[in-house]
Amino acid sequence: MSYQVLARKWRPRTFATLVGQEHVVRALTHALTEQRLHHAYLFTGTRGVGKTTLARILAKALNCETGVTATPCGTCSACQEIDSGRFVDLLEVDAATNTKVDEMRQLLENAVYAPTRGRFKVYVIDEVHMLSNAAFNAMLKTLEEPPEHVKFILATTDPQKIPVTVLSRCLQFNLKQMTQPLIAEHLKRVLAAEAISAEAGALQLLARSAAGSMRDALSLLDQAIAHGAGQVDEAQVRAMLGAVDVDHLFLILDALLAGDAAAMLHVADEMAARSLSFDAALQELASVLTRLQIAQLAPQAVADDWPERQRIEQLAAALDPEFVQLAYQIAVHGRQELPLAPDELAGFTMTLLRLYAFRPALETNSATPPPLARAVGGQRSANAPAAAPAAAAATPAASQPAAGGSAATPTVVAAAVSAPAAVSPARPAVVASEQAPGDWHEILAALKISGMARELAQHCEWREMVATRVALRLSPTHRHLLMKAAQDKLQQALSEHFGKPLKLFIELEAPAGDTPAVTAQRDRQQRQDRAIASVEEDGFVREVIEMFDATLIESSIKPV
Repeated sequence: MSYQVLARKWRPRTFATLVGQEHVVRALTHALTEQRLHHAYLFTGTRGVGKTTLARILAKALNCETGVTATPCGTCSACQEIDSGRFVDLLEVDAATNTKVDEMRQLLENAVYAPTRGRFKVYVIDEVHMLSNAAFNAMLKTLEEPPEHVKFILATTDPQKIPVTVLSRCLQFNLKQMTQPLIAEHLKRVLAAEAISAEAGALQLLARSAAGSMRDALSLLDQAIAHGAGQVDEAQVRAMLGAVDVDHLFLILDALLAGDAAAMLHVADEMAARSLSFDAALQELASVLTRLQIAQLAPQAVADDWPERQRIEQLAAALDPEFVQLAYQIAVHGRQELPLAPDELAGFTMTLLRLYAFRPALETNSATPPPLARAVGGQRSANAPAAAPAAAAATPAASQPAAGGSAATPTVVAAAVSAPAAVSPARPAVVASEQAPGDWHEILAALKISGMARELAQHCEWREMVATRVALRLSPTHRHLLMKAAQDKLQQALSEHFGKPLKLFIELEAPAGDTPAVTAQRDRQQRQDRAIASVEEDGFVREVIEMFDATLIESSIKPV
């Protein structure tokens, strides 16, 4: 007896067994039950989602010997002949082959004749978008007003290529792509019926590789069964598909967390030695980062059956949420740039080094720097000095953004070049035994830095300077400024300013006093308030306001 592939053996034969298209099944079931039958149907969707299967089930529902019903019996001669593909009144036409107008005319000439055995003569035209314009024009009249015994069922993967004159004559149903959990569950039922053991991870891999197509999933399952000699194991399926073991990706993330670029490149070399797909690796890395972000920002959405849930939760607790967003973008863009790289290994390597270069490392600058750590809610790395008690009682102004103002502050466009930098009356608290050699505001004004390095310095507060070690404090709300390049430039500028090599340490904690950014913002706001008050007190302005009931637009006032 010849073997029948799973995709054909497990093709649904009733609406009840159709998977993943409940919205279409509901509409067709109600139409058949209430005898509200249209003469032309159009099924659209990607390959392997059930277009032809739905057409055959609908043909059985129309021609079942028990009557027009949403539940064809499947045992009468009409149902059995339709299932076996030899029902004389079911004409399946491949439009990709029969594209010419003459073939369409010959097909439609036979439509006027009554069905031979069934109740309706059903025309199933697959890939209908492949027909020529002349063929479409030839079928318009018959499609609009066919004989009562004729039903048209059109199927296509590209409805955009079908003329609107044809679309307007059909009931259109858009079939959805299958979700991965739905495909995996269906494969599990098929294997249970076939008495074949399988691992859940293997089914997840097959479902993902199917890319929304149930037929592709069953074909891959056939291949996996043959590859595994009757068993479906995750390791064998991964080898068959050339999929990347998720352990490689977790090793990369662990090395990134530890700040070990050499370890990251070593994993890439191992993947190249095993001929793994780097495109698939970046795709899987983006998927892992997605689950990481969900675990960080929406932990209630984490399912109990998530693969590698424990490792993901550990990484989610160690990585910064903002960096996970950046890492996701780096992975996605790295995948897009792979075809442009000298080779895939070089493109993958540069993507890993980009992740390493943009990691938000908290520099301790000790002899043996610790792994990349995350400071959340005032927590610091193990090498950070103890915080001052006053840090817990930081003023609200300390966390106010410097550039754009807060929600309670009006948007101001002011020129601050003519006013000297003001010095905050509240001096930074110094915790160490060695006091700051000068005011941090004055030191910053003398530093030769710009761009992100100056932005970082303006939002920092001086903590201490002990020997060759300089410690600054940065509010957790501005942690996005902790870029390695900016820290390196600030460290170099401080070394040049004090005339000796210094090592910079920045801890994440609410400042105890006003940072230069807060001071500058307050100074700008004060000058803006004085400018507004000056304009409001002007006699001419007050006279105009009273005479014309005018309103002063404060945003148009600029201090000079």
